[in-house]
Amino acid sequence: MDFEVRRMLRQILLDLRLAGVTHLPRSIGGTHLALEGNGPWVKAPNASFTLADEGQRGSGAHVPPNTMTLASGPPQARTGQIRSHGKITAKEAEDLTKAAAGQGEVPPQEQPPLRNERLAGAASEFSPAVSFSMLTLPAWAQEEKIEVLSPEEKRERLQQLARRVAGCRRCPDLVRNRTQTVFADGNPDSPLVFVGEAPGADEDRQGVPFVGRAGQLLTDIITKGMGLRREEVYICNVIKCRPPENRTPTAAEVANCREYLDEQLALIRPQYICCLGSIAAQRILGTKQFVTKIRGKLFTLGRTTVVCTYHPAYLLRNPEAKRETWEDIKLLMKAMGLAPPPSRKAGN
Repeated sequence: MDFEVRRMLRQILLDLRLAGVTHLPRSIGGTHLALEGNGPWVKAPNASFTLADEGQRGSGAHVPPNTMTLASGPPQARTGQIRSHGKITAKEAEDLTKAAAGQGEVPPQEQPPLRNERLAGAASEFSPAVSFSMLTLPAWAQEEKIEVLSPEEKRERLQQLARRVAGCRRCPDLVRNRTQTVFADGNPDSPLVFVGEAPGADEDRQGVPFVGRAGQLLTDIITKGMGLRREEVYICNVIKCRPPENRTPTAAEVANCREYLDEQLALIRPQYICCLGSIAAQRILGTKQFVTKIRGKLFTLGRTTVVCTYHPAYLLRNPEAKRETWEDIKLLMKAMGLAPPPSRKAGN
């Protein structure tokens, strides 16, 4: 299926979640909201048509009846064509409301507690996660495509990937200004991965993510807030080179580093991801929403539960946001079945 179609559908799901819909039924009014068969057909809820890419018409593949073919052209034109046919009707809104109340065909998905001796105390209840399993998931989240490796094989593959990253020359502006690439830190066997935005000056000098002031704050969140050791989790960034003057990475730079982060996550196979800041949240969830709109919620990508919160560097500039960040971390810990350490007080 065309990338723009997948992105648009994922955005619709996020918008529904933000509107209060906690999960979707497998079918609404007898019409499946899923990929049809082996072809990239998408059937809209309660609609008499499906969506197909224009290339399928001439490919010899079977095209279902009443199919709206997406015309070739710029993504904006294709998105407009889809949206003109895909508005939520009053009946669909009613069905979705019932689904959110637990009256649909699929019960809210519960997350299993983390299996780890140090992470005791299962959560009693927490908000159900919106699932993207009905869409084409990112490669790292597709279990059937991920090779299960031994710890030794995983480390060797990660080292090979780190060497590829170190030799990358895709972003001339970053290559000119970097001291070295910054790949990752922590335990590659951890069920929990923190994903940040990009290395800063301290990280560029040391070759390790989150070692400056923002890194110390993240370490405090992990150790004082979660009761874990930093070496127990895995930490990486969306891009592996420091942008000049710590500017926000460009869309092209994020795209150039896409395969590296995807392969990292495919090798790690995390059960949980904590996105630090909007760049990480947008990259992992495939959304344009800022972290202020999607924090405080659980999202599910295949086997992985995702929580988004503020970047530690933002907290240094806006300490009043620490309370909201602590709420996000507690949500993550509850999903993991991890109780806060006795000494931890909210807001500290």
